[in-house]
Amino acid sequence: MAASTKPIIHIVGGGLAGSECALQLAGLGYFVKLYEMRPKTLTPAHHTGQFAELVCSNSLGSLTEPSAPGLLKWEMSRLGSKILDAALRHRVPAGQSLSVDRNEFSNEISNLIRKNDHIEVIEGIVEDLDQLPRPAVIATGPLTHEKLAQSIRQHFGTEDHLYFYDAIAPVIDADSINMDICFKASRYDKGGDDYINCPLNKDEYFAFVEAVIKSEKVEPKEFENTQYFESCLPIEVMVSRGPLTLAYGPMKPVGLRDPRTGKTPFACVQLRQENKFATAYNLVGFQTKMKYPEQMRVFRMIPGLEKAEFLKLGSLHRNMFINSPILLNKNLSSKKDPNLFFAGQITGVEGYFESTCTGMLVSKFIDAQVTQRPLPIFAAETALGALLGAITEPKTNFQPTNINWGLFPPLVNVHKSQKKQALFSRAQERFQTL
Repeated sequence: MAASTKPIIHIVGGGLAGSECALQLAGLGYFVKLYEMRPKTLTPAHHTGQFAELVCSNSLGSLTEPSAPGLLKWEMSRLGSKILDAALRHRVPAGQSLSVDRNEFSNEISNLIRKNDHIEVIEGIVEDLDQLPRPAVIATGPLTHEKLAQSIRQHFGTEDHLYFYDAIAPVIDADSINMDICFKASRYDKGGDDYINCPLNKDEYFAFVEAVIKSEKVEPKEFENTQYFESCLPIEVMVSRGPLTLAYGPMKPVGLRDPRTGKTPFACVQLRQENKFATAYNLVGFQTKMKYPEQMRVFRMIPGLEKAEFLKLGSLHRNMFINSPILLNKNLSSKKDPNLFFAGQITGVEGYFESTCTGMLVSKFIDAQVTQRPLPIFAAETALGALLGAITEPKTNFQPTNINWGLFPPLVNVHKSQKKQALFSRAQERFQTL
């Protein structure tokens, strides 16, 4: 690496947050040392050594305007997000969802990083925070290596670390889907016919629910008091909350019409395109902790999936995050070390794109700190400001969160039918003043 007057930034973790942070800092003229333990050491969820590998889903959330996830992407596009740029280039049809061909997406991010003269990739495990010169960023995600996790605990001097469990949905070979039964459509025709739909009548639905209840699950002892993130629940957990929970959740048939009958089915399973070639589809909302043989047996009960070939089966893994409102400053640095920053899901944000956003924020905060410029202020009315506030403002029961309108300051004297648009417009106005 050539000489530079700026300090070298050390980033641990090559996921979405670490990749965005590294690319942003490199673009600002910093040299970055990016540490990644994969492919030498894999996590329970990862399968490759690629940067920004997507594991649970291939969706980065909604692009819809006005929506909170859509607003977040609007703001990140103005800041020049590399992750967002690549996602849009490798987008696959999924209605208003920004879903990507996960292999081509991570391949592009990996190439951007490995070919960048300002980024040096160091393969191997970082076991101790003391190994890292400062400034440093910990973006190791919720599956942080246990030795580094222990070092983080020692750094903060507390066991105040939290966790929840994430589940992954299966992926099916498109050629094995019976299109004599299934049909292509999006709910309310929004986004065209981007989803494959498997319709169920009442008897088929309740037989499926019964099979889910009776199926064998992966339940090690450490999972007995499992905490789940509410927007990524395994279907078994949803079923335990009532027999109609799936029908009002991922199997909601509203806005769909079975062309064979001309009627709305009792329930419907939706499949979303997994890659740009449309050769693979994932079961939307069907995160599961069923044992592998049980997944194949139970999911083949779904009409149209009787001969489904599974390219990837679902799984369950534990995610760790720190109590950020107590442990971190407003600029996501440690209260015990202002040159040690945290980004990604380990901070308590939930969702691919939300993690990406914290990587962007940390790159801005580090640059301001190094150059001794004022800290960038993201107003609470903006999506980035609302997300940052959610993980840094004191609260009694800190839980992971994705972006949603409940994080924003409320509006007054605005009719509920105009609320979302008003929140969206207000955020755009405030963002322009940054």
